[in-house]
Amino acid sequence: MTDTNTEPATSAIDSCVQHAREVLASQLSQIKDKGYDFAPQFRQMTIQLYLVGVMWRKGESLGLSNARDHAFAALQSMLISDGMKKKQAQQRIEFLGNMSRVEDGADTLAVAMGYEAAVNDDSLTRLFDEYRDETRVSGALWRLFERGKMIMAIGGAVAAFLTIWLTTIFIPKSEGIDILAAGLMAAALVVIPTFLIGLLIYRLKVKKPSQPTPPPS
Repeated sequence: MTDTNTEPATSAIDSCVQHAREVLASQLSQIKDKGYDFAPQFRQMTIQLYLVGVMWRKGESLGLSNARDHAFAALQSMLISDGMKKKQAQQRIEFLGNMSRVEDGADTLAVAMGYEAAVNDDSLTRLFDEYRDETRVSGALWRLFERGKMIMAIGGAVAAFLTIWLTTIFIPKSEGIDILAAGLMAAALVVIPTFLIGLLIYRLKVKKPSQPTPPPS
């Protein structure tokens, strides 16, 4: 009985995953030389939502009544087969499910364009072109953020270490709590200005987020 119930579902998942891989391979070869510079997290999320749309339509062609939900199950299977741990894949699918709709309940542009996609068309290129000039998802802003985190972590630690070291040498009678407080204050003098400068740059570069474009009806 178990085999009878699970084999069709497994077959449908395998079919959707195989189709998604074929579509994605044809799309990645087209965007390879486009020079897109997106934050890695955005690029990954957009492609995965796009694949949800691809597998959603494939599921409908297989006669599945719950094809949209099935597409997320198929994507989870795809992520696991690509090396992601099951728990991480489940958390990723939950996140993508939340990101797959806009506030009014419509599907996001990535899902909608994936639904309309076909092998060797230019749908993924057109999707990424929609965000090419969007500062919020740019690789440059992401790299600035990563450098800022490194400066705060390394700079703060170095400042704290040097302050504690110098305090113990030049003020040997200082109590431990005073030495620690001096180290923390020195770290704060590095971390807080770096954070404020990063926040200012972010506010100057990033416009108010716009809602994702809803799919065509």
